Amino acid sequence: MARFTPLEERIDALALAAVAAAERRGAPGWLLEAAVFLAKQLWACLFGVLLLVALVAARLWYPDDAALARNDLLTIVAVLIQLGMLLARLETVGELRVILLFHLAGTVMELFKTAAGSWEYDAQGVLRIAGVPLFSGFMYAAVGSYLVRVHRLFELRFDRYPRRGFMALVAAGVYVNFFTHHVVADVRALLIALVVAAYWPTVMRARVHRRHLELPLLAVLGGAGVAIWVAENIATWAGAWSYPGQQDGWEPVSLAKVGSWFLLLIVSVVLVTWVYPPMPSVEPSEADAAEAAASDQPSVRATSSAHAPAQPMLASVPMMNRSRAAEDSSSEKRPRPLTAMRAAMTSGCPTAIEPTIAARSR
Repeated sequence: MARFTPLEERIDALALAAVAAAERRGAPGWLLEAAVFLAKQLWACLFGVLLLVALVAARLWYPDDAALARNDLLTIVAVLIQLGMLLARLETVGELRVILLFHLAGTVMELFKTAAGSWEYDAQGVLRIAGVPLFSGFMYAAVGSYLVRVHRLFELRFDRYPRRGFMALVAAGVYVNFFTHHVVADVRALLIALVVAAYWPTVMRARVHRRHLELPLLAVLGGAGVAIWVAENIATWAGAWSYPGQQDGWEPVSLAKVGSWFLLLIVSVVLVTWVYPPMPSVEPSEADAAEAAASDQPSVRATSSAHAPAQPMLASVPMMNRSRAAEDSSSEKRPRPLTAMRAAMTSGCPTAIEPTIAARSR
C-alpha cells in the first residue's frame, strides 16, 4: 500500500497529539473513535467536498451575466483542485491513473446520457464537448478519488472477497447496461442480484484509531450510494445539471437513483481493486504464526485491539501507520529457532537437540 504523503503525516501527527490530549482529559473512547472516523472520512472525500462547495458557491454568488460562463468557471476550478491534489502529493501515480479512468468513463456516459435525454446541462460556456461541460467528468473523478484515498486512510482489508476476474465481468456488464437499456431490455435487476450474491459473504475491516470496524461490504456500498444521492440533490439544486422533472423548478432526485449509484459504485470498486488488490484481514503467514504461538502457549488468550493496552513505542507513530509498526515490532520480538539452536550448540550446554545430533553421528 502506498506510503502517506509528508503533508498527511504532519496532519496526522497533529491529530494524534489532539487525541492523546483528549484521552488524558478523560474523553470517552467511543467519542474519540467517532471523531477520528469523521475526520478521516472528510479527508478522504476532500476532492468531492471542494467540488460541491464550488458548485454551491457558484449558484449563490456568481453573477449570471459574468463574462466567463459559470460552467467554464467550474471546469477551471475542478482542474485547479486536481492540480492541487497532485502538487500536494495527496494522490499517488497509480491512484491518478484510476481517477483518470473514472473521468474518461464518466465523460463517455455523460455524452450518451445527455443525447438520450436522461438529464441536461445549462447551454453556456465553451469548455464543453457537445452538450456536456468538461467539469462533469470531474464529478466522477471525485468518487474515484474518495475510494482510493479511503482505502489508504482506513487500511481497508476484505475477507471472503470474490474473484477479481468475475467482478470485472460483472462491472463491465453494469457499465454496458447503462447504455444498452435504452434500446434493449434493462437487466439491472439481474446485475444487482449478481452483485448481492457475490458480495454477500464479504466483510470489510477498517482501522479507525484503536478499534477496527467490521461491516458487510454490501451495507457499506449501500450507504455510499445514499451519500452520493444526497450530494446529487445538492448539485442539482445548485444548477449543475437537471433531470426532466426539474426543468420547471427543483425537486428532490428520485430515490430510484440510489440503485443506479449503487451499481456505478460496483464499477468504481472494481477499478480500485486493480490498484489496491483486496487483502484479507489476516495474512496466511500471520495466521500460521498466531496458530503456532497459540499451540506453544495454550493458556494465553487473544485480546482484541479494542481492549489491548496502548503500546508506548507507538505513541509517536501516526495513527494511520500504527498497525504496520505494531506488526514490525512483533516480528522483532519473535524468537528465531535457528539462532537459538546455533547458540546452544556453541555454548557447550546440554540441550534437547544433542541426543538427535549424537544419533545422527553414529
